[in-house]
Amino acid sequence: MARDVFVVFQPSLPLGDPHICSDGKDRVSLISAVYETLISRDGPGVYSSCLAEAWRCDREARIWEFRLRRGVYFHDSHELGADDVTASLERVRSPDVGGAWGTKGVYASYLNGAKFEAVGADRLRITLTEPMADLLDLLTEMPIVPEEILDDLPEEHVGSGPYKVKDFDENEVVMTAHTRHWRGKPRYSRLLWKAEPDESERLKVVVSREADIAAGISPEGKIRAASSRVVVTSRYGSLCVIYMLNCSQGACRDVRVRRALNLALNREEIVKKIVFGAAEPLTGPLTPLHLGWDPDTPGYGYSPDEARRLLAEAGYQDGLTVKMDVPTESPDESLPLSHLMAEQYREVGIETDIRVYRDRPGYAEMVRAKRIGDMCCFDSSPLSTFRVMREKIHSGSRGPWWEGYTSPMVDSLIDSAQRTPKEDERQRIYQRAYREISGDAPWVFLYRPEYSWAMRPSADWTPSWDCVIRLG
Repeated sequence: MARDVFVVFQPSLPLGDPHICSDGKDRVSLISAVYETLISRDGPGVYSSCLAEAWRCDREARIWEFRLRRGVYFHDSHELGADDVTASLERVRSPDVGGAWGTKGVYASYLNGAKFEAVGADRLRITLTEPMADLLDLLTEMPIVPEEILDDLPEEHVGSGPYKVKDFDENEVVMTAHTRHWRGKPRYSRLLWKAEPDESERLKVVVSREADIAAGISPEGKIRAASSRVVVTSRYGSLCVIYMLNCSQGACRDVRVRRALNLALNREEIVKKIVFGAAEPLTGPLTPLHLGWDPDTPGYGYSPDEARRLLAEAGYQDGLTVKMDVPTESPDESLPLSHLMAEQYREVGIETDIRVYRDRPGYAEMVRAKRIGDMCCFDSSPLSTFRVMREKIHSGSRGPWWEGYTSPMVDSLIDSAQRTPKEDERQRIYQRAYREISGDAPWVFLYRPEYSWAMRPSADWTPSWDCVIRLG
């Protein structure tokens, strides 16, 4: 029997436009309750049917065909058809549709020129201008809405997901069960989402049993919650906390300097002091949740002597000063992290000029415009390996977060993966790219943090593999 109401407290409730490209967990948790996509991602390179119950592609991964599930109804009782899908995808790939931190047209760079065709009431064909074996990765992030409400977005929230929006504002979102959902009656009759930016207040409502779950619990909050006899569950996510290096100009053009910047850091100390041990060191640009992560790549251990040797070999035996650009949020620990890195760098003769930016959207725009100093604190959030490679690594794509790294071999591997539909073969190609990128060190690879949630014992909930609150 379904419970009457399930209550979730989050730092924010960014429901907004479902087609905005954003990886923020608060937002994805809300969106996934209301909307559905053609395909679901169940793990690295693992997909399952959702609104599309079957699909196939040609040998080049350029023409894709999908058969839609019958008997799917949107919250307004409109039955899903191929025209709804084509119209939604057209809007998603519009260059005018925004993304996180003011970016625009993220998906336009992938789907520009693509042709979306309804070839029957329940049949869809996507014809791409170039092979794209990772198309499913992108489709898992593209919510489908009724064609008739597209002009009403983002004010209207009509999806086919297990819950429909009844009332919402920036402080509270009320959802009720979608009783005609194709999977059957949802687990809860009603969901109540509340925004509470103060972590201590979020913990209090779990202790008092006003809430079932409190999301966004920090490492410090995790310690406090344990003393309050609140159940805390944690899971490592796909977020990578990194410093992107300016490979176009300055000292970081030299791979020896880039490797030295990695070898000079004691990641174990950083993780212990900055996030109270609630993170795992990175060995490259991906995590175990990404297709292509390579468990045999050793990464960079702490070796100050080797860092000094490489700096001297690169002509910096008398020292080096690097300009570090640092935002005050996303990642939120950027300032203390950067100061601890500066202390460790000083031990090998590297001085730092830390430049702090409080305007996070403006900071993102500076990074996108390739106007960084020698290095900039950032996070890499896409769960899609394809997006990470195209937006940050591939020198031909020169994506929004590419900072000058150039490797013909890596570019060739990414291009090869794009033409390889078989998941196991593409995995091996991405692993080769992972090893090459790790060795070339276009980033300072730091850590992937844990996500933590406080919950009352009766909540009977576990986080999804991708660290999203899914309550369908």
